[in-house]
Amino acid sequence: MLSRTADCLYWMARYTERAENTARMLDVNHQTSLLPQPAEFLEQSWKKLLTISKLEESFLVKYDVITRENVLDFMIYETSNPSSIVSCLFAARENARVIRGKITSEAWETQNTTWLELQRILEARHQADPSRLLEWVKHRCHLFRGVMHGTMLKNEAFYFMNVGTLLERADNTARILETKYEGQAALKVLRTDKKGKAVNGEVVETIDGSDGDFFDFYHWAALLRSVSAFEIYRQIYSDQVTPKQVAQLLIFNKQMPRSLVCCVNELIPLIAEMKNQQSKEIERLLGKLKASLDYSDIDEVFSQGLEEFIEEFLERINHIADEFSNAYLIPLAVA
Repeated sequence: MLSRTADCLYWMARYTERAENTARMLDVNHQTSLLPQPAEFLEQSWKKLLTISKLEESFLVKYDVITRENVLDFMIYETSNPSSIVSCLFAARENARVIRGKITSEAWETQNTTWLELQRILEARHQADPSRLLEWVKHRCHLFRGVMHGTMLKNEAFYFMNVGTLLERADNTARILETKYEGQAALKVLRTDKKGKAVNGEVVETIDGSDGDFFDFYHWAALLRSVSAFEIYRQIYSDQVTPKQVAQLLIFNKQMPRSLVCCVNELIPLIAEMKNQQSKEIERLLGKLKASLDYSDIDEVFSQGLEEFIEEFLERINHIADEFSNAYLIPLAVA
């Protein structure tokens, strides 16, 4: 397969996954922002969305203040933002157009129809309900993934698409976990205590028996919903939502489709199917990363520091992505 073809397959899947991940985060944050809360809490939550994608500086070049409306506009519609939903869906469709002969007609039609329907949505963007739009984006991305798995041969084209999806998913889950954990620490600084006393003139409620308060619960519940894991969490842990159990689920649970260990485990057999002279280093790096996850536990992670653990994981998974790009794709290809 030509490197250009492999590159388009890889980035088509990766941009589709990125659009879905962005829609997930925006939808959860939008719903949570409708709850009564101090202004500082609200601003912090939208600021953290920009931090996850490393877009705070780019945002502040275009907008004066961080507000719900500005962040939604920047993360959904802004074409100068390469990680906006519009930019991702356009890039995914363009990559699909280039390699139409390597994907099924159903897969191409799904990508093309998504883009055409988005044009009609953009014409009425000022009347659009953010929640309905974001649900539509998630639905279209789910549809493409289902069509991909249901209609394509399990050949090299399928493998490249899956590798792109899994690398993007692992990176996104790690960034969400890191940023939300940092955000929770920052929110705690804004409080005077945990006993329902006034914070900047507003009362903070508490939930009896939890190790946090009202905002702790919704903060961690929002994190879980952003990776479609809230119901899964309730199935596994019947008690309260706690940071350690959330991290346990999103890092080490092998059955959770968006956990770090699940993404790494699924990448290994895909790379084995795509062996070439340059793939040995990728297999070695993935094997070492899998071993470090298999022989760690959540207590060790929190002893080391969750932020440090996630930073190390991000560095390693992005190094693997770079090695994959060098081995298979157009040189210096970037997201």
